[in-house]
Amino acid sequence: MRKLAVGLAISLVVVACDKDPVGPLLPAPQNLFYELEPSGDPDLPLGILLFWDLNTDPNLDVYRVYSRAGANESFGLRGETTSPTFHDGGQPDLEYFVVAVDFNGIESAPSTSVIVDERLRLESPTVLLSTSLNGAIHLAWSDNAFQTTPSAFKQYRVYSATYSLDDDLCGASWGLEGTTVAPEFIAGALPNGAPRCFGVSAESIEGYESLWSPIRADTPRPDARNVVVTAMSFDVTRAGFRFWLDGNSDGQVGALELGIVADGNRTDIDFRVTRDVNGDFFLVPVRQNTVVAQYGTGPVDDLTSIDIAPETGYSPAAIQALSGYGYVFAMDAGDQFARFGALRVTHVGRDYIIFDWSYQTDPGNPELSVGAGFFTGGDGGVVVKR
Repeated sequence: MRKLAVGLAISLVVVACDKDPVGPLLPAPQNLFYELEPSGDPDLPLGILLFWDLNTDPNLDVYRVYSRAGANESFGLRGETTSPTFHDGGQPDLEYFVVAVDFNGIESAPSTSVIVDERLRLESPTVLLSTSLNGAIHLAWSDNAFQTTPSAFKQYRVYSATYSLDDDLCGASWGLEGTTVAPEFIAGALPNGAPRCFGVSAESIEGYESLWSPIRADTPRPDARNVVVTAMSFDVTRAGFRFWLDGNSDGQVGALELGIVADGNRTDIDFRVTRDVNGDFFLVPVRQNTVVAQYGTGPVDDLTSIDIAPETGYSPAAIQALSGYGYVFAMDAGDQFARFGALRVTHVGRDYIIFDWSYQTDPGNPELSVGAGFFTGGDGGVVVKR
């Protein structure tokens, strides 16, 4: 309904009753659209943002935004703004439209309305995988949300929370790690040995957030590449290796040291490297209750291919070091829980081997790279916690 201007002079003579004394109406706002603000809960967005084309008419004073909560309800004034945007916090209403208002308070025709329709929500990612890294977790998931409706896809949202290995529970407080248009993400700056839960949602161009992917638990762990350890018969001073040492047990190393290449005659190392008369190299467990198992039945592509520590197959006996093969050590740290280290041999030379290694600092946690799931049991007197 138009509002008539007031304050006309009494002496004004109306010569044409069908002429508007304030001139033509402003044009209706064009191209109204909206984006929801995702919160992590697809049913409870943080709010809605409305956008429309800028009107450059000098008679424009403000825009008015109207909305209604239900299809059978009347529209009411939601607010005014001088910019071609409007933020409505909290649970959005069902339908919105916008009018332009001139300096006399007269409204334009309404814009085309927009309806907040949750049926525009995308599919949730169906699969979520993870790879443990040094101070980080690499996440990868199925790209079905984009592949099903690419024209409606905006981005993925990655969330994380703390995780209790003992209770097998994620924490109650989830935070946004970041967003990405690719079906993969690296969550960085994470403390090693601190388990976390992860979940991923898909966001549409309207801001609708899908349900979450399956939840994934993983734990960052230290690693290093291209470590050289010699054969005992070539250089005994560099023939031993220990994944992790906590404390000054013998006065030779400091607290919380990782990846220690040491004398092969020491009794506190995890393993030494030997070479037999045929030139074959072997990894020989040294410390009490330190056992080793080959990972899989053949070569592995990378250190990160060694995922969950094997449940069985460990032995305190020497095992041949073959180029490209992976090995997992289970070690006793002086408490009831095992510690796990992974090793992939990258080169076997004449006098030395080169390998990549990783170590899980979280007690009893078998996550060395990809995946989740924990087991009890083990060999060599060590115990893995669930």
